[in-house]
Amino acid sequence: MTDHRGEDDDVNVTVVGAGIAGVACARALVSAGVTVRVLERATPGGRMWAEPHGGRPVDMGAGYFTVSDDRFAAVVERWRAAGLAREWTDTFAIHSPAGWSTTTGPMRWAAPGGLTSLVVDLANGLDVLSWHEVSRVEPGPLVDGEPADAVVLAMPGPEAVRVLSPKLVETLAVARSQEWLPSVVATYEFAERNWDFQGGAFVNDHPVLTTLFDDGSRRGDGAPVLVAHSTAEAADRFTTNAVAASRELETAVRELLNLPEGPESSDAWRWDFARPATPGDRPFHFGPERVGLAGDAWGTPKVETAWLSGTTLAEAILKS
Repeated sequence: MTDHRGEDDDVNVTVVGAGIAGVACARALVSAGVTVRVLERATPGGRMWAEPHGGRPVDMGAGYFTVSDDRFAAVVERWRAAGLAREWTDTFAIHSPAGWSTTTGPMRWAAPGGLTSLVVDLANGLDVLSWHEVSRVEPGPLVDGEPADAVVLAMPGPEAVRVLSPKLVETLAVARSQEWLPSVVATYEFAERNWDFQGGAFVNDHPVLTTLFDDGSRRGDGAPVLVAHSTAEAADRFTTNAVAASRELETAVRELLNLPEGPESSDAWRWDFARPATPGDRPFHFGPERVGLAGDAWGTPKVETAWLSGTTLAEAILKS
């Protein structure tokens, strides 16, 4: 990688966003001997966030992950050996207007400590500054006035646009062109388990729900906890009121599963940028402006895609 900075400043690459794409990118760069700082406006995890609920973590973003790439498989095997990840199920229930059925697909993996724990593990030893809001990325590149050899924006395109200077927004039109769909994710803790499906369920052609997860099955502790993901249309009705969204999803869940009693407690979170409307046609962006874009929008939206996006962007930076 060409050195674009002065000899006295040892920060070579700045990564903005400590989801799995940003952390994977930083990890690959550091492994190659590059000095990297990671700036995160909250804490590491991104949409692999797990929220403590009832004394246990509940995944409030991604529901699981799958494995097909050999490089990602090696990372997952290390997580499995450390007890951080576990094979969960290859079979999901499906609900449609015609009724219930099942489908078998790839093995879905889960994390006993929540998917956030995997991002935290990957970030171990990196220079990560949490609760740091970046205001502006400018040509140079500069991050809030500080120079870097390269900058990585590991986030949805609309969020990248918020921090890019007008000139870079014009140059990085690909970020502005990304379309994303929202979702509300709600978790419900019941007194006992009163539903029949095991694992997860795809809910097709429903006005409110897209997927359900038996979190006790996913976590492996058998807790009577359900997690529901909404349609984009339902999320659009609740741009600020997560409590009202939680109530609507609860009604839909109880009707779908014919549950006699409501939950003892609930929680909800609205993701403004839950998933890209269309899959990307390349794994990342990196051009002459030396500002890279990475995340699960760059391919089929899933955890593995985000990891590969960050990793292959790091490889491109190293070759530049």
